[in-house]
Amino acid sequence: MHSLTLLLVLVVVCTLLFDYINGFHDTANAIATVVSTRVLSPRNAIIMAACLNFVGALFSTHVAVTVASGLVDTARFRSADIHQPAVFAAKLKNQADPVSRFLAEQSSPETQKLFAGYAADSTPTPELQAALVEDLNRIITRTDFYSAERFAGITLEEKTVERAMKIAKLKPAERANTNRALLEKAYAAELGSNQHGFQVVILAAIVGAIVWNLLTWYFGIPSSSSHALIGGLCGAAIVHGGLHAVLWDGIVRKVLIPLVGSPTMGFLLGFLIMTIIYKTLSHVHPGKVSATFRHLQLVSAAAMAFTHGLNDAQKSMGIITMALVSARILSEPVVPTWVVLSCSTVMALGTSVGGWRIIKTMGHKIIRLEPVHGFAAETTAAIVLFVTSHFGMPVSTTHTISGSIFGVGASKRLSAVRWGVAQTMVMAWVLTLPAAGIVAALAYKLFMLLGLGR
Repeated sequence: MHSLTLLLVLVVVCTLLFDYINGFHDTANAIATVVSTRVLSPRNAIIMAACLNFVGALFSTHVAVTVASGLVDTARFRSADIHQPAVFAAKLKNQADPVSRFLAEQSSPETQKLFAGYAADSTPTPELQAALVEDLNRIITRTDFYSAERFAGITLEEKTVERAMKIAKLKPAERANTNRALLEKAYAAELGSNQHGFQVVILAAIVGAIVWNLLTWYFGIPSSSSHALIGGLCGAAIVHGGLHAVLWDGIVRKVLIPLVGSPTMGFLLGFLIMTIIYKTLSHVHPGKVSATFRHLQLVSAAAMAFTHGLNDAQKSMGIITMALVSARILSEPVVPTWVVLSCSTVMALGTSVGGWRIIKTMGHKIIRLEPVHGFAAETTAAIVLFVTSHFGMPVSTTHTISGSIFGVGASKRLSAVRWGVAQTMVMAWVLTLPAAGIVAALAYKLFMLLGLGR
């Protein structure tokens, strides 16, 4: 039974702090248009956004599961994880037990060649140690590692056995974590758990995201809290375990493509919806149109606030779940109820504070908004966010609503959009992933120097 550690508690507390900052940093996403068009007072708009952020965050955990298991490899071995390399190598050389025999049989030709010149009980060469690590990382991806006969005499937790029995049906990340847990039990003295080291990765990622969020909030730049977190996670993971520690397929499919796709879809759909509204209501008196959309904008702003909670609060849920999995407290990336409730509550509290600097940028500096524009932009963003949340994509609500506002403005005329502001925002978007990653990498190095990873 694994217990809570001070490091894990620190990770949870800092993640909730990030969630709080995310709330006030991204308040503008839901209410900038409804405030700038004076449909709601700032106070009432923030209360509405906070309440619906909370409700939206309770609605699904698809995005949280993606963050917890689809972006970085929490099970990968490093050389530092072999605590007794001489003893471990000797066991594989002598093959005195069924698990060691299996590992020796499945070793690579390079490992076998290096073993030919290895004297038992001596310290393995760095080349042999590196080859053993690669073998271990290949073993944890297999579906045939566990058998009752092979692990007879080794005490395993009941949940580990249950998952090992159905390992072929598990997702790759869950399979790797299960096989790693089996290896750690088989070689309890020789192989160390990576839980402390990987929790330092998570802590450093959070620090990188918080620093970038606060910088962009201070200067009123609507950057993405989501991608600051993911950039931080990638930066810290690479320093921890190399490029292989990042699941690049998941990053490309779940992050980079939506990174470009969500604001693009927001722009195109916003342009289309606004064009349809123009053509449909061109004969109606402007005063009547404005009055009608002042009421409709309440609905669109509510939908935007709901979907903001639906997508954004789940990133923090995913990070805490990842930490619990790496600490072996959870055997699979299923978000506990207490994590859902705490992240939902903290984000709602952060939203209630309000990010006035960014509200000004979103509501006034891009285009001059009327209720009809606010309705079109918010409806567009809510549609995009609901679809991406359904497919577990951790997209940026900031990018999405900004793209929607650009599209709505461009439907009137291109000159209606202040493209200088757009250029500054896009630059911040491009810089977010690498900037947060660099800060997180430096934070990881600092934490390891302080001994947090041991």
